[in-house]
Parts: sequence; structure tokens; C-alpha cells
Amino acid sequence: MDFTLEAFRVPPPMNVPAMLFGQPEYTDWLDESMSWKRTCYIGDWSFLPQTHFRGPGVLDLFSDFSVNSFARFPIGSSKHVVHPNSEGKVVHEGILTRLGEEEYVCHAEAGLWVRFQLERGDYRATAEADDWFVFQVSGPTSLPLLLQMCGDDALLDVAYMHARPVTLAGHQVWALRQGMAGEVGFELQGPREIAKQVYDAIVEAGQKFGIRRLGSRTVPINHLENAVPTRSLDYVPAVFGPECADYVEQVMSPRMYRHPHPSIAGSFEGRSLDDYYRDPVELNWTRNIKFDHDFLGATPLRELVDRPVRTLRTLVWNSDDVVEIYRSFFREGPAHTFLDMPRDTRGFMWADQVERDGAPAGVSTSWGYSYYFRQVMSLAVMNVADAELGTEVQVVWGNPGDPQIRIRATVARAPYKPDNGRGDLRQHLASLGHQA
Repeated sequence: MDFTLEAFRVPPPMNVPAMLFGQPEYTDWLDESMSWKRTCYIGDWSFLPQTHFRGPGVLDLFSDFSVNSFARFPIGSSKHVVHPNSEGKVVHEGILTRLGEEEYVCHAEAGLWVRFQLERGDYRATAEADDWFVFQVSGPTSLPLLLQMCGDDALLDVAYMHARPVTLAGHQVWALRQGMAGEVGFELQGPREIAKQVYDAIVEAGQKFGIRRLGSRTVPINHLENAVPTRSLDYVPAVFGPECADYVEQVMSPRMYRHPHPSIAGSFEGRSLDDYYRDPVELNWTRNIKFDHDFLGATPLRELVDRPVRTLRTLVWNSDDVVEIYRSFFREGPAHTFLDMPRDTRGFMWADQVERDGAPAGVSTSWGYSYYFRQVMSLAVMNVADAELGTEVQVVWGNPGDPQIRIRATVARAPYKPDNGRGDLRQHLASLGHQA
């Protein structure tokens, strides 16, 4: 299998997000992208793999391969678990929820990685694949909608990143309070066989709350505005080398069929795949890293936490320069690399060179158009010296071989959109004119 950088630069003819998130649009992407600021949405993340872990040794297992501390992890709580390789680069990440004294569920590829380590190690634990639905319901009106559907006020006492069982559409499901969109919201999880009943019931009950179904064109804007770095869009998982060869061959390749690795586009030309890997510090996941335990990759991460090299920022692109890209399609001569709206949906990692006064300053990824902010923006890992808010930089736009243009951009905070998802739920409900 070819894991050279040249192989990754060849874009395969596939549309990954459309396959994962259902149809591209339900109303239209403009309308859907406003839902998490004005009303609410339901989005389907059921494509994520779920892995059930059981046994007294589960936390020992996760501790050995996660940057996170598990010294405190009560039943019903969840953690954003991050798994590095021996060099401190991110292999996978996901959400781990403790369902019982010795029962846990892990969503996303993080569970696959830890299960692989379990099968090679000696832990008092078991792991098996599960098939759950995962529906995100988020936005200002999501809380009164779910309170009405659940028939009680129990959700009002759920802390951020905690889960509890609720009855919805006649079925018991797990409700995890999370904020992927930076707004009040819950992730509803349960067995696949009841998924359609739950989904249809939410859509029907949500009509009076302005609910929208989230299509594949809109989902990346959710992640962009709230600065959620995403595997294969913002970084290549650090598994394509000798250290992880068995994992790629045995686990990743069979799951990804004809295309076992991400595809890279954009103006940034790295020297090797290492230049497209990321560590948790530069993805702004430093708060997850705890050195109260030993774990794979701890040594290099200690140095990065003490002396960070890069950090995550939002770049706000100059609108006049963006329009120049489109103008090239309405005149004679070569046209620039096309910038789709609101986002390219082919599943590429767009990595573009960022410069400050002609010198490299960082790498831009996850560009997209926010209809709410009326701006093209991107996430970027920026050199610490170039990351001060308000700094003027240039994004080099154009695939190698295409005409290139330097887009003026301003360094801004990440997340760019204020995070409204962690406050008191009773106060939030009162602000909407509802009473508990």
C-alpha cells in the first residue's frame, strides 16, 4: 500500500461527506446554516463507529493510550479522549461515556484504536462493536423541544458533557449534553433498530420549534464556526508509518474500502506526511492533556505544552480577494482553483500555505463560507509568533499547477462564534420565555 505524500495528493473521485451525512441539502444550505443560531437542527452522526468496552481494566487501557486523566470519571460523564502516537501526534479522538461501573461506549475511530491496543495487550477488559444511532439536536430552541418530548424537566439538571437516559418517542435513549455547534444541545444515542422512529418523532415535534435537518453541505460550517478540528479535513491521522502499519492494514483499510487514506489538496506542499499530522497542543486540545499518568506520546507532549510552537486560530478572509477568485471564471484566460460554497464536499484535506510578509506563518484548513457572518473563513495552525489576534496574513490559494492568488486574511479567535452551549439550562430556558 502506497503511503507516500504523492499518493495522498491524488484526489479520489468520491464525495465522502455526502455519503456520511445523507443528502446534501434538505431545505437549502443557507437556511440550514442559520438553524443553530436561530432555531435548532437535527443532524445524523450515526456513521461514526461505536465500541462498547466492559470490565474493571477499561480505564487502565484508556489511560495508557490517552492524554486524558481518568482520576475522576463518574458514571454518566463523558470525555473528549485524544490518542497520540509515540511522537505526540494525534492518531484519533472521540467521545468516551461511562454508562455504568464497568461499562463504557466510545464514539468515533478512537474506539477502534483502543480496541486494537486491547487485543495486543493484557487488560481486564472486553470490547465489541456496536451499532447505535447518534442524532445531534442543537440550537436555541432545542431545549424546549426535547423537554416537551421527554415529558419531564430532568434534562435541565444535566451538566455539560454528561449523559442520562431519557424516554423519547416511547423508547429509552441516552441524552449527552454537548455543544458541537457552540449552542445548547444534546446528542441522542440508542440502538439502530429504533433510529427511524426517534428521528421522525423529533422532526415532527420540532416543526413548531423551527427545526431543520442538517445536510452534508452545511455540516462543515458548524465545525468551522465553532473551531472543531476534524480528522481528514484538518489533519491526517498519524498512522501512516511503520509504528501503525498493522493497525492501518487490519482496521483502517477494511473500513475505508477503495480509499484507505485521506486526500490532500491546496497550496501547502509538505515535505512528507509528517507535515500534515497535528499534535493536540496546536489543535487547542491542551486542556485535555494531564500528566498524572504515563501514556503513549507523553514525553514529546510535555515539551510542547511547556513551549508550544503553533496554535489554532480562525482566519477571516478578505471578501474582495475572494470575489477575485470567482471573477477569474468570467473572463478569458486561466481560472483559479474553484472555491465551492459553502464548502468543498469531496472530503479533501485542504491545506493552504499561510504567509506573513512573505514568510511562512502557518497552514490553513477547513475553509468555508459562513452565511451568518457573511465571510469566508478557515481554521489554521499558526506559528505562535504570528498568531496574535488582528495580525494580517495572506492565504495562498490555488492547487499546485493552478494560478495562485494571495488572499488577505485577519487572525481571529477560535472558535470565532461565541460559545453559548455551556451555560445554565434553566436560565437559557427563561431567556426564551419558557418556564421549567
